[in-house]
Amino acid sequence: MAIKIENLNYVYSPKTAYEKVALDKVNIEINDGDFIGLIGHTGSGKSTLVQHLNGLLKATSGAIYYNGQNIYSEGYNFKELRSKVGLVFQYPEHQLFGTTIFEDVAFGPSNQGLSKAEIDERTRKALDMVGISEDLYESSPFEISGGQKRRVAIAGVLAMEPEVLVLDEPTAGLDPKGRDEILEQISKLHLENNMTIVLVSHSMEDVAKYANRIIVMNNGQVKFNDEPKAVFSHYKELEEIGLAAPAVTYIMDGLKNIGFDIDVSATTIEEAKKEILSYISRVQ
Repeated sequence: MAIKIENLNYVYSPKTAYEKVALDKVNIEINDGDFIGLIGHTGSGKSTLVQHLNGLLKATSGAIYYNGQNIYSEGYNFKELRSKVGLVFQYPEHQLFGTTIFEDVAFGPSNQGLSKAEIDERTRKALDMVGISEDLYESSPFEISGGQKRRVAIAGVLAMEPEVLVLDEPTAGLDPKGRDEILEQISKLHLENNMTIVLVSHSMEDVAKYANRIIVMNNGQVKFNDEPKAVFSHYKELEEIGLAAPAVTYIMDGLKNIGFDIDVSATTIEEAKKEILSYISRVQ
């Protein structure tokens, strides 16, 4: 098991007029190889939660275990944790600073005490993993497209060879093409490297397509924690907390209501297409 969270609480500005409970008795287990979709309305606690996963924020109370060890135990090595649990913030390209793409991505492993050969190998591997070709290595990270910048920023985290990759709204601000490219690269990392992924997103379609489990946050608490079909079957409850289901869920539900004898649990276009074609073949 990669990460276990027990009774996690976090309070901003405690004992002041601005006190706010951001996380309230959160209990979650993230297994090796999981692809978790973390969703919730603005202020639900999801970004606060992911900043606890590699120790950037310290819980007010509760415990977080990484590979069985409590990260709040005395003498715990947070530097090592942050190399194993890589966090990619929203708009990570704002943190690019290297003269070249290669130099920027190499920064992380350069601080891990590796030899130059190891640093170069990791940097090339990370850039290849996100689809940045060698002819761009010496380009300035500020002179490439928005989608490419985002991929370079992700490569900078991957170069440290994390076991868990946490991404906070990695497609924010990108055009549809850049958005699709980023998500496909993340999915590829998961499938080909069995990397544990935690994806924070506002897009129901994205988490339905890629995640094997969805965690819904509301007012600092876990509202749902289940596979996509099960979570989106509660679409009316999701609407009550400012969320929704994928558009496909509403389409399938609408078809059911007008007499189509179909399974309404489809959450992706591919699943809906398969179910509708199956229905047509049955009634012909």
